[in-house]
Amino acid sequence: MELCANIEIMALEAVLFDMDGVLVNSEPLHRKAFFQTFVDLGIEVTEEQYYSFSGASTQHIADALVNHFELQVSPQYIIDKKRAYFKELFFNDQEFDLLPGVRDLLNHYKDNGIKMVVASSASRVTIQMVFDRFGIESYFLGRVSGADLEASKPHPEIFLKAAGLTQTPVEACMVIEDATNGILAAHRAGIFCAAFKSPHTHLQDYSLANLVVEDYRELYLPLLQTYFS
Repeated sequence: MELCANIEIMALEAVLFDMDGVLVNSEPLHRKAFFQTFVDLGIEVTEEQYYSFSGASTQHIADALVNHFELQVSPQYIIDKKRAYFKELFFNDQEFDLLPGVRDLLNHYKDNGIKMVVASSASRVTIQMVFDRFGIESYFLGRVSGADLEASKPHPEIFLKAAGLTQTPVEACMVIEDATNGILAAHRAGIFCAAFKSPHTHLQDYSLANLVVEDYRELYLPLLQTYFS
């Protein structure tokens, strides 16, 4: 696949991971939590509307819901309800796990000296919950939560900050994303983006990704030599 315009590639030094849909299959948990919240709010959100929020922070979604449906509740009320449902599901849903191939990919990058950062729209609390449940915090030198930023994906801020944590030029970084908004954010940041097309991801646009994969073994370093010098 051709590279996006204006991206000059160096040797790969750092990988910036989205979390939902990339490290863990938490999207079904978020979906269940959101739709139960929608029921509590008495609103009907279509599948198309819901998937248009992919990659956006809960704060951004809550703000959009209040404005679109002219709700007489605060965005924080929606956030608190959704997070309560999500937390219950997080600890009780038996199907929740790391995506296939993730741990092997993390070990591969670690063994080869690749710096890794999580750059997710999820809250810092949710990121920490995932780290703790699956014991993967030691792989990452840091994390950036979109919930702490002024602008949500597709704004490039989250990936620029994540690249900054690695002290690596953006030309030597790669983003792994699964959602339209995240792919667009990486594109706007001028960072090479590998889109992970999983069975759990729907109605997303991969056209701005530099590479689309369906198996994490496709992102091992020998196979990336075509793209990174």
